[in-house]
Amino acid sequence: MSERFITAAPAPEAEDLLKRFIDLAHPRLGTEVTYATDDFFADKSRMIQPEAPVFFPDRFDDHGKWMDGWESRRKRVPGHDFAVVKLGQRGRIAAVDIDTAFFTGNFPPEAMLEASDSVEEPQDGEWTTLVPRSPLQGNSHNIFETDASLPWRWLRLHIHPDGGVARLRVYGTVAKDWSLVGEDKVVNLSAIENGATAIAWNDAHYGHPANMLAPGRAAVMADGWETARRRRPGNDWCVLKLGTAGTVERIHIDTRHFKGNFPDRFTLRAVRTDADIGPAEIEAASAAWPLLLPETKLSADAIAEFDGPQALGPVSHVRLDIFPDGGVSRLRLFGRKARV
Repeated sequence: MSERFITAAPAPEAEDLLKRFIDLAHPRLGTEVTYATDDFFADKSRMIQPEAPVFFPDRFDDHGKWMDGWESRRKRVPGHDFAVVKLGQRGRIAAVDIDTAFFTGNFPPEAMLEASDSVEEPQDGEWTTLVPRSPLQGNSHNIFETDASLPWRWLRLHIHPDGGVARLRVYGTVAKDWSLVGEDKVVNLSAIENGATAIAWNDAHYGHPANMLAPGRAAVMADGWETARRRRPGNDWCVLKLGTAGTVERIHIDTRHFKGNFPDRFTLRAVRTDADIGPAEIEAASAAWPLLLPETKLSADAIAEFDGPQALGPVSHVRLDIFPDGGVSRLRLFGRKARV
């Protein structure tokens, strides 16, 4: 078997920023790379794969060295290469990571990122610069913060003049148009595709809380929220912001794949607030929110379903406490959006 190397994570300060958002380029949201001027050495679709890039020193294919990312051939004519990405969900972008992991003598010296909110594939005059032409470092996370005030549907990554990009990560939030959803329609208020996000947590050692909001059931244990084994008093928790304020009517909590490590019990607390609650003050504030569901036992590798208490009314934020620790693969909060 070939020896394999796996890329490192971004610097801790950057990682803390990026964890507050979801990757809008994740294929499970329907994102796809629709075009590249050239992907002779490495297919354009690899650039948005969710797994961390890997490197096999002795792996080659018919085109040369196999690389885990998008890689164009050496350019022998004027111009540069670019790729077009169609986001599966319209979203506001807070930061991007142009990751050149394992591209050392073949990374692009510079890159630029454009965005468009066109419904159909944009024409040349319909692009807006999101990241201006900027230098890149090889074998590195190249992270750029962006203006997150506008929503986008398309991205165009320019590399100057050619080379390889291991991964393009697009960190932001889904921009759901709730005006198109009827007030009597039951929807999953905690779905990523409906704009829900994880905004605070005390532990995410094995898996990020936002994984619980993803579409479908978890494929593997890593595709859920899992904390480290707790060796001190207390319990683990996370706070989720719903896609919109709404009344929760049904609750699904899924411990799929968690058998010897599922939480023994859980509670849900909830509140409706328009305040922009930051991570620093959220723990104390959320611990005092009213109960949406009292302390309840969980089972291994199973979906548990509960009715939501209608008396609590519309809520915008939910706190999930697990006792004392463990893993949850999915949390669904079905309900109707709050009436205006």
